[in-house]
Amino acid sequence: MGGFVISGARVFDGERSLGVVDVQVHGDTIAAVGGPLTRDVAVIDGNGATLLPGLIDAHVHASEESLRQALAFGVTTELDLLSMPRVMQPLRRLAAESRDLADVRSASVGLTPAGGHPHQLRHEEGDPPWPTATTPEEVGAFVDDRIAEGADYLKVLVEDGQVLGGSVPVLDKSLLVAMVRAGHARGKLVLAHALTLAAAVQVAAAGADALTHLFIDAPHTAEVIDGIAQAGVFVIPTLSTLASITGQGAGTALACRPQVRSRIPARWLENLSANWATQPSGNFEFALATLAALYQARVDVVAGTDAAHLGAPGTAHGASLHDELRLLTLA
Repeated sequence: MGGFVISGARVFDGERSLGVVDVQVHGDTIAAVGGPLTRDVAVIDGNGATLLPGLIDAHVHASEESLRQALAFGVTTELDLLSMPRVMQPLRRLAAESRDLADVRSASVGLTPAGGHPHQLRHEEGDPPWPTATTPEEVGAFVDDRIAEGADYLKVLVEDGQVLGGSVPVLDKSLLVAMVRAGHARGKLVLAHALTLAAAVQVAAAGADALTHLFIDAPHTAEVIDGIAQAGVFVIPTLSTLASITGQGAGTALACRPQVRSRIPARWLENLSANWATQPSGNFEFALATLAALYQARVDVVAGTDAAHLGAPGTAHGASLHDELRLLTLA
C-alpha cells in the first residue's frame, strides 16, 4: 500500500506534546497521528526519539552544503538573509528538486554602501561587484533588481563595524528610509541588520519590519523597547552569533556533543568551536536582558543563528539552531 509509519517516538506537534503515538505517512503527507496502524507499510522505530515539525532557521547565509547539513539536524528551511544571485538562483532550483536539501528563501543582495558591511568579511567568497544605491532616488531601481533576482524579502544593513572590531562605511539614514518605503510599496518585508542600540533605534523609526540581530553594545532602555514594540518590529536575536561575539564558548560546548560531532565535518566543528570575541563577555547579558524585555512587551521573536560560511566563527548550519533554542530560554 506504500508509505511508512514512525512508531514509538514522543510526538510534539508544534504546540503541545502528544506523548508516544504512531505517525503514518503516505507520500509527502502525514496521513494520521495516532489511531490503528495501516497494514503492509514499513515501520520506522522511533523509540527514544522525539518527532516534531521541521525547524526553520530564520537567519543564515546559505549554500548547497549548508542546506544538506541543516536537513541532517531537522532544519527543513533556511531563510537566507544575503547572498549573490549567481549562487542563490541555481541553489533554489536544486533545493526544489532535491530530497536531501533543506528548502531555502532569500533576500538576494542587501543594501549597503560601497565597502560597507559585510564586505570586510567576504574577501574569500569571490563576490562580483555589489550593486548599491547612493541616493534615495536610486533605491527603487535597486529594489526592483532584487525582486527580479527572486528576492522573497529585502535586506538593509546599518553597521559601522565597531562591534566586530573594525570600521566600515555606514548607510545614510535617507537610504534606509527609502529602502523601507520602496520595499513596502512593492509588497516586500524589509529586514534590517543592526548590532548597536543607535542603529536599532534608527531601524525601528524608519519602519523596517524586523531586526535581524539584537543590539549588543549597550543595555536597553524602556524607551527603546517601547519604540520597537510600537513599530511592530519582529526580532531575530541570533544569540548564537552574539555569544560568539562576546566569547561565550557556546559553540565550543555544542561542538563537543556526540550528536553534533557525528553529523558535521571536522572543518565545521573547528568553525563552530571558534569565537569572534570582539566584545566584552558581559555584553551578552545586555542581549539577554533586552530579549526578556522584548518578550514582556509582546514583541515577536523568531529563532535564527546567522550561520554563514567557514570563517564566520561560532556557528554551524543545523546544529546551531538547536543551541539557539536553548539560548533563548536563558532570557
